[in-house]
Amino acid sequence: MPTKSRKTWAQQLQQNHSVTIVMSCAIVGLSRCAYYYQPKLQDDSVIVSVLNAITDRHLRWGFPKCFNRIRKLGYQWNHKRIYRVYCELKLNLRVKRKKRIPPRCPERLLVPNKQGECWSMDFMSDSSRNQRRFRTFNVIDDFNREALGIDIAVSLPAGRITRYLDKLAEYHGYPLKIRVDNGPEFTGKTFTNWAKLHGIT
Repeated sequence: MPTKSRKTWAQQLQQNHSVTIVMSCAIVGLSRCAYYYQPKLQDDSVIVSVLNAITDRHLRWGFPKCFNRIRKLGYQWNHKRIYRVYCELKLNLRVKRKKRIPPRCPERLLVPNKQGECWSMDFMSDSSRNQRRFRTFNVIDDFNREALGIDIAVSLPAGRITRYLDKLAEYHGYPLKIRVDNGPEFTGKTFTNWAKLHGIT
């Protein structure tokens, strides 16, 4: 039973049954120190004003950012005290739940009937001995899994990719379709316009 409830029970015994404080505390199992204790209420008006000023200016800030801003302003209040006032003001932001993606039905990849019908391409990355990062652009033929070419550079923008594919097409010819992921190099206008120009799906 909470101390506050025990204290109320002891006071009721004193009023209704003319019991002394010592006896009423013994009956309810409460020490006299706890009976006479008066909590010291802290003035949180300054914390309230500071929190309101921060949240009015930054509507989407949660408690961690508000607490860091209070520290930068020079206030040294305990984080538990600030969080208590923060909750009393009902400033808690609603936690956004992740949207559940419906299960996908994967389709089997069809094997091309002839060479040069479909190409697959993707990027890989690695680093050299001096810790410098570089990327590789890999192109393979889906019919016989032949590696048609690998372009290596520190940066591989869409313009360089299309120029490299034109270079491969001079020897192998353009494919009817290609398989790529949703990377920015493949979804940009440069690459999509290049594919439309050569009739590639």
